[in-house]
Amino acid sequence: MTACTTTTSPLGALLLVGEETEEGFTLTSLSMPGQRNAPAVRPEWRQDAEPFADVVRQLSAYFAGELTEFAIEFTPVGTDFQRRVWNAVEEIPYGSTTTYGALAGQLALPRERIQALGAAIGANPLLLVRPCHRVIGADGTMRGYAGGVERKVQLLTHEGALQPTLL
Repeated sequence: MTACTTTTSPLGALLLVGEETEEGFTLTSLSMPGQRNAPAVRPEWRQDAEPFADVVRQLSAYFAGELTEFAIEFTPVGTDFQRRVWNAVEEIPYGSTTTYGALAGQLALPRERIQALGAAIGANPLLLVRPCHRVIGADGTMRGYAGGVERKVQLLTHEGALQPTLL
């Protein structure tokens, strides 16, 4: 059975979706308002915050600056290629960034596959938990974050990978 809940964050309301499995409960999606390809709540989904209590606790600790690595059970989805890219993204440490090109090199992808790499990153159903916000353009520009570039900047500033800008 699919369950969902929302929780507040500095990025806005986050929608958490999960599935009950034989092993317990796993997260299948973490999305934010306005996100490309974010799931819409379905009438058959059970609204229930309880299965997500640990996820919410970890998100709160992350935003409070007390947690730098998530320990959340989630359902592996996606194509083999997407999972390979997402596994590499999960290895990018808190407070650091990498480029699309460097990630492609790490995965031994030819240059013509960088666009596919970007598409796989953009299809990440677990924003924050799988830190795709840590992948930036080779020239340091913020590109292609499904939650919006302004949120990418906000997350990287929170993690100390970017310096706050003065207006």
